[in-house]
Amino acid sequence: MNLKNFLKEKIYLKVLDFLWYLWKSARIIIGPANCRYYPSCSEYTRDAFKKYNPLKASLLSISRIIRCNPFSKGGYDPLK
Repeated sequence: MNLKNFLKEKIYLKVLDFLWYLWKSARIIIGPANCRYYPSCSEYTRDAFKKYNPLKASLLSISRIIRCNPFSKGGYDPLK
């Protein structure tokens, strides 16, 4: 990996961490989260973006959010 790609990746991860922090801060203001899954959907999405490319991470995140509904049992659902 050359220096240019390394720096792009680092900046991408820093922006992702900042957006995740803003989301978690907003959730605290809105009210307590009642997560059905562990890790929570926001943590799952954050990990997906760190592990996979943006397209695959987006698809995994959308899939997880769709699974999170009142009719699901929830539970432990790690990123594969």
